[in-house]
Amino acid sequence: MTSLFFYGTLRHVPLLEIVLGRPAGDIDVVPDLLPDHAVLVVTEGPFPCIVPQPGGLAEGVLVKGLSPQDIERLDFYEGSFAYDLRDVTLQSGEVAQVYFPQEGLWTTKGPWSLPQWQADWAALSCFAAQEVMDYLGKYSVDQVAGMFPMIRMRAAAMVNAAQSQQGQGTLHGKVDIDRIDRVYTNYFALNEYHLSHQRFDGAMSDTLVRAVFLASDAALVLPYDPLRDRVLLVEQMRMGPVARGDRALWQFEPVAGRVDPGETPEQTAHRESKEEANIDLQALEKVAEVYASPGCSTEFFYIYVGIADLPDKVTGVGGLDTEDEDIRSHLLSFEALMDMVDTLQAANSPLVIAAYWLARHRDRLRLRAPLATP
Repeated sequence: MTSLFFYGTLRHVPLLEIVLGRPAGDIDVVPDLLPDHAVLVVTEGPFPCIVPQPGGLAEGVLVKGLSPQDIERLDFYEGSFAYDLRDVTLQSGEVAQVYFPQEGLWTTKGPWSLPQWQADWAALSCFAAQEVMDYLGKYSVDQVAGMFPMIRMRAAAMVNAAQSQQGQGTLHGKVDIDRIDRVYTNYFALNEYHLSHQRFDGAMSDTLVRAVFLASDAALVLPYDPLRDRVLLVEQMRMGPVARGDRALWQFEPVAGRVDPGETPEQTAHRESKEEANIDLQALEKVAEVYASPGCSTEFFYIYVGIADLPDKVTGVGGLDTEDEDIRSHLLSFEALMDMVDTLQAANSPLVIAAYWLARHRDRLRLRAPLATP
């Protein structure tokens, strides 16, 4: 049996339970300290690393009696973060092993706080850990590390889902999930659910098999200049039309992007407007918070109209090379936008939703037009 000293996120008991695959009551955990070391914030992620520091004292917990299966699970989880086990002697005199970061891998800044991490990141990290540990025996550590950014995106969406506003007046019935099979995962993922749910007559349904496409949350913003009464659209090639065999593979859309972990949808809207169209939004108007296709996908949209200064020179080609984006922007008058919608030339549903919202609220926004940059 092996003893490990945990100084970071695995001090959070719910996360430790997920990684070890057993309840806290079955885990021997005691507080301890590691002399001449410090726990520091990692700039590249919301997790810490431990470094030698003469006179320092790293706070943590000693977990005793870990089985080879426990170590296998811990190695798999920690391996995604490029950590290696080393022997140490704790202040209590106990000898244990510690996951140390590979030298030069991370950039550090200041001391790390467990309570602050728990407030900001614990829920997301637990959701991410559940998916990571599902891959034990199916994927290598390197494969999981490559998928981890999208794993965290999906975890962030689950955190957001707990704060959703919709559902008033609907049935809050029972859903029994028998099992979930991960059919595919890479950039996106596909789960197959075996479940039954409460019917409107109160009875439970038969066991159903349903596939669900797992995506992240996204923020979409239609930039609107109330002074000039025009909008900015972006155009890019889209895989949905490619896979469907559509004759139009390039689509007009609002500015859009995934909501990064730790980012609000509003922050995403501002960031993506700068990245995709090189414009700064003056204000955001909430349009809708909706599922893209609730029958088969987790993808969830935060849709906005963004008040912006849109002179003639604002158009061009943008996007991030790091994300292989090739995005062209266009200016359309409000009337041209509505003609596009009325003649079914707009095939992007968030664009249509934002256009109709703008039609309803345009007069109010134009009353504030003198506040816009001329």
